[in-house]
Amino acid sequence: MSEMRIVVDDLAGARIAEFLAEHVTQMRSVTPLESKHALDLDGLRGPDVTFWSVMDGDVVVGCGAIKRLDAVHGELKSMRTSPARARSGIASRLLGHILGEAERMGFGRLSLETGSDEFFLPARMLYEKFGFGYCDPFADYRPDPNSVFMTKRLGGA
Repeated sequence: MSEMRIVVDDLAGARIAEFLAEHVTQMRSVTPLESKHALDLDGLRGPDVTFWSVMDGDVVVGCGAIKRLDAVHGELKSMRTSPARARSGIASRLLGHILGEAERMGFGRLSLETGSDEFFLPARMLYEKFGFGYCDPFADYRPDPNSVFMTKRLGGA
């Protein structure tokens, strides 16, 4: 992991497009279509989204994004680690980076939606470890038995 780095990504490269296509395919295999909230490539390229890739040399091993909901509230989106690199510390390193960037961007709160299924338990445990607590649906989300909502106050807010 000595070459591993986290970079802002403009989503123009074929490697990240393939990595995200694998993510969407995996999410569709474990989440009913009506409960899938992952942004597609065009959605992630929006002006209200900042996207990071985790690179190990020239290989994409993880990604994550923040979508601005308003001046002080952001949403964590598209957190993913390569299945071959799961539980190797990539997600923790990336989430720590994103939380720091969210504070630097002036957010007082970061929220997320993830799955309620057992498949998503490692993700929920990671978010809990970083201080996220469970909350009601936010933004345009509605209650959904396949979704869990979490939020974290930033910067002492």
